[in-house]
Amino acid sequence: MQPLLSVENLRTHFATRNGVLRAVDGLSFDVNAGETIAIVGESGCGKSVTSLSILRLLEEPPATLAGRVVFGGHDLVSLDEAAMRRLRGNAIGMIFQEPMTSLNPLLTVGHLIAEPIILHQGLGRREARARAIEMLALVGIPSPERRVDEYPYQLSGGMRQRVMIAIAMACNPKVLIADEPTTALDVTIQAQILDLMRALQARIGSAIILITHDLGVVAEMARRVVVMYAGRKVEDGSVEDIFGDPRHPYTRGLLAAVPTLGGMDRADGPRGRLAEIPGAVPSLIAPLSGCPFAGRCAEVQEVCRSVAPALREVAAGHAAACHFADREALQ
Repeated sequence: MQPLLSVENLRTHFATRNGVLRAVDGLSFDVNAGETIAIVGESGCGKSVTSLSILRLLEEPPATLAGRVVFGGHDLVSLDEAAMRRLRGNAIGMIFQEPMTSLNPLLTVGHLIAEPIILHQGLGRREARARAIEMLALVGIPSPERRVDEYPYQLSGGMRQRVMIAIAMACNPKVLIADEPTTALDVTIQAQILDLMRALQARIGSAIILITHDLGVVAEMARRVVVMYAGRKVEDGSVEDIFGDPRHPYTRGLLAAVPTLGGMDRADGPRGRLAEIPGAVPSLIAPLSGCPFAGRCAEVQEVCRSVAPALREVAAGHAAACHFADREALQ
């Protein structure tokens, strides 16, 4: 089956005073029609830069993009800006982080939703306003006829996030990029937002690229997972593979750091410290020799410090970039 969107050896580098920062360094993955793929990793691993690179929303320079992002038979990396504007918010939608700062405070909610509808679907203002009210109702905002004339500051955090989803889905995109869509929301609102995204996906058949650090959200939403570290993909597989049989030490570290109810004892207090990955992500400016995770890995061997491991298949549809990804090699 031909992928709906294919990212091939994507490299996003930034020119800085101290040198070239390799924010994304050779990332590849495919997204099929109607599926949800999650990209996970620590803050600073390149997740959000990947999403902005796909839509060419980074200022060039200081950013420099290389590789290919193939969608609809076109390479988005080399596509001219006029063609990209026709795609953004239309065939490819995006839910940005922090809706309070992403939504223009000077425009009403209705104006924000109607703008891509007018631009991409050619509707008049009256028809676009009616569509905006319809979208507000669809994402579960009460009294949409009244809310359509309100400003972002008049809405709660959960409602602002729903507006972001309404804007992103207004033109029925084939691909929806959701960058931390539940950040800073309480767990009840998080669940509602995830249910909403699933319902809208089922309604229009969009593929979803879910960018998050919340592995609970990944387990609930995604079919496949890409694990990123220091701008690179270190593991790729189905949700069952990643959660049930992680092969990279970094993936195991992320999973071990997830708090569980069983980790607390009501009578005696915490049973122990929450697991953590020691150290920090290496500099993305300094040259890296060997495995980028070697300085933090509890299973590091001498070869890890000098030879960069290739991403290789360890089981059907499951790949990891670790010299010791095969279980037998660890024994």
